Amino acid sequence: MDEIAAALGDGARWRIVELLAERPRSVGELAESTGLRQPQTTKHLQTLARAGLVTMAPLGQRRVYALEAGPLAAFEARLRELVGAIEAHTGTRDVLTRYQAAIEAETAAADRRRWADGRTFSFDRVLPVPPDVAWRHWVDPDLLASWWAPPSLTITECVLEPEPGGRVVLDYRDAEGHYRSEGRVHAADGPGHLAFELSVLDAAGKVSFTGHYDLTLTAAPGGTRLRLGLRITETTVEAAAFVAGIETGWGQVLDHLTATLTREEGPRS
Repeated sequence: MDEIAAALGDGARWRIVELLAERPRSVGELAESTGLRQPQTTKHLQTLARAGLVTMAPLGQRRVYALEAGPLAAFEARLRELVGAIEAHTGTRDVLTRYQAAIEAETAAADRRRWADGRTFSFDRVLPVPPDVAWRHWVDPDLLASWWAPPSLTITECVLEPEPGGRVVLDYRDAEGHYRSEGRVHAADGPGHLAFELSVLDAAGKVSFTGHYDLTLTAAPGGTRLRLGLRITETTVEAAAFVAGIETGWGQVLDHLTATLTREEGPRS
């Protein structure tokens, strides 16, 4: 596929392929039709031949080239697979589009320090496990690290100590950089209630904004109803992109938690 894509990626070779799709042609005829010199035409044909796209038949002193349909059909099938993959993940592309729009809107609104203080968010999920299992996935470091970031990110430190004054740390990275948040637990009444704050830090270790979280886990038909409230304070102008991503980011994270618990519950069931 790489050789075919590289061979077809040149404008002159693409024109040669178009001409050969009509019928076999000699080197001289192809040179005349494309406006290339014969040595250039021969080099392009050699590249196409190495990719399996053309074959040559010597007819006396003439070298006649024909286009092979098989490699093109295989390439077409691969392109169809890629199109299918794109169509199957349109939701991910939609998320990106909404996030870009949110960043533009929040950047325009971020005209002063504390510009978004007091803004609130709420999230609601039904988890397919009992409250004590859901609770452990919030307070056990290994279980917490299994879901508390979108799958594209790698968690390097993850702590939520379930006691007043306990540490809260979320440290993760991706190919673009390293991100860290730190905070404290205010209340912990397992397996039903957690209240904590978490400050997102910038590259210099200064607070970009602080999130105040209130989590409740209650028994419900089918498992546990999770309700998460979030209020933000200490917002800086530079936090616009972070604030823009709260709704989408926490939605993805809680979807990840739900999927993780569903996978774990299946084998036990």
